[in-house]
Amino acid sequence: MKKISGNKKLIISVMIIIVVIAIIVGSIISIQKSGSNISFGKKTLNILSGSENEVLEPILEEFEKQNNVNINMTYEGSVDIMQELQNGAENYDAVFPANSIWISMGDTNLKVKNQKSITTTPVVFGIKKSVAEKLGFVGKDVTTKDILEKIQSKELSFMMTSATQSNSGATAYLGFIYALLGNPEVITAEDLDNEELKTNLTTILSGVNRSSGSSDWLKDLFLESDYDAMVNYESIIIDTNKELVARGEEPLYVIYPQDGLGIADSPLGYIDNGNKEKEEIFLKLQDYLISDEVKPKLLELGRRTAFAINFENNNPETFNSDWGIDTKKVLNVMKMPTADVIQKALNMYQTELRKPSLTVYCLDYSGSMAGNGVTSLRSAMSMLLDQQKAKSYMLQASTKDVTIVIPFDNNVLDIWKAEGNDETTLLELQSKIDSLDPQGGTDIYKPLIKAMDEIKKYNVSDYTTSIILMSDGKSNVNSYNQVVEEWNQENLDIPIFSITFGESDDRELQALADFSTARVFDGKDNLEKAFKQAKGYN
Repeated sequence: MKKISGNKKLIISVMIIIVVIAIIVGSIISIQKSGSNISFGKKTLNILSGSENEVLEPILEEFEKQNNVNINMTYEGSVDIMQELQNGAENYDAVFPANSIWISMGDTNLKVKNQKSITTTPVVFGIKKSVAEKLGFVGKDVTTKDILEKIQSKELSFMMTSATQSNSGATAYLGFIYALLGNPEVITAEDLDNEELKTNLTTILSGVNRSSGSSDWLKDLFLESDYDAMVNYESIIIDTNKELVARGEEPLYVIYPQDGLGIADSPLGYIDNGNKEKEEIFLKLQDYLISDEVKPKLLELGRRTAFAINFENNNPETFNSDWGIDTKKVLNVMKMPTADVIQKALNMYQTELRKPSLTVYCLDYSGSMAGNGVTSLRSAMSMLLDQQKAKSYMLQASTKDVTIVIPFDNNVLDIWKAEGNDETTLLELQSKIDSLDPQGGTDIYKPLIKAMDEIKKYNVSDYTTSIILMSDGKSNVNSYNQVVEEWNQENLDIPIFSITFGESDDRELQALADFSTARVFDGKDNLEKAFKQAKGYN
């Protein structure tokens, strides 16, 4: 046996120690990234939160330092938060959605307690000031019916998040109902059957020119594009205006519908999984967030605090009156209906009242999709086309929706269509998706050009239109310039949302999203979730 000298033994020992330390450090980093509770003995509070609370992280970090605890924020959409609560939310200690409606609909197990509003922000119309002046909306009280008339006359269109996927959209929609019903004490299930109400809601929602599943992304879209108005949180309109002014561009003017609007009350509630120590940390955090120490920081972010919906404006740079923001204005705020009434209203929105969607799915059936790839793809599409499954995510088709599927490899393999929400027709579409087998190479551009040709057969102004491209590999052919030329030549405003899977080239997909003002969804870990998110933007 060959002998190893003392020096060599020392060197080997040092190298082993270095490798072990590297493994431990790598594991710690991995644990921290995964949001695990392991954190060097510190107590950890896991909070299920809406994405709009991400701006509060510096404030939360101060609490962590002061109390030697860790706060793990997991950001999900409103519907995902509701469903997690329905499933018991075993992995979370607290919930922090944008609105208490998602707790009231989701907390069927009655585990949430000690619920308090941390901030409030009204959901408002933000309209370019020159457009608001032209509409006669500046310096006067504006009603929802005034807005309806301007939409009816084609003088106003606006961006808004989906009422069934994002809280700002849901709150705005419920505010429309409240105003159009004449400010009832509380909205009832019988009120929702009013045919005049349905007609007026359909008219208002026909004014939506771009939709989204995220309030923050709607803001980003507005800043990247050329639109006149959006419905969003007052706080997000403030953020948008700060950026517009910094760029030397025209700010938005805030309109608070005089006959009623909705408020996002941002509640923080404890999820009682029987851990008293966690509950103590939670209560301390809750007290901190509503304290006089934190209140000015929240106002700086454009959030009204729970105890100061109307207040003396000592921060005119944030709550800028030139932008139509009025902190003293008495807001006609609706009382939120019961959970069953909200659910009925959202189902009506999704299946009857919203602007219909025209969606083209370009689905990769190249050879590399064989096995798990095509199985995951079929399952993801079933979640959208099987209306019983879609209902659980509030993604059902409406009576006027158009669904087009274009499977492709290195060629377009077929074009399948379904109009409306007839369950048999949509399941037949699913059957075609299930029966096709992967083969051949990959050309992501041919199906996109074909998708645009199909869309041009419709009056796109009558629809919320999008292309959803899913691919698992790099395209064998690069016809990017041809797609851009076709898109520009036809003056199309059609977002190309992409879903990554497998070894897809994210740069190719991001380039398509960038020029069409869309976004890319990561489906590499969970293809079903990515399809659900992409559809929520349409």
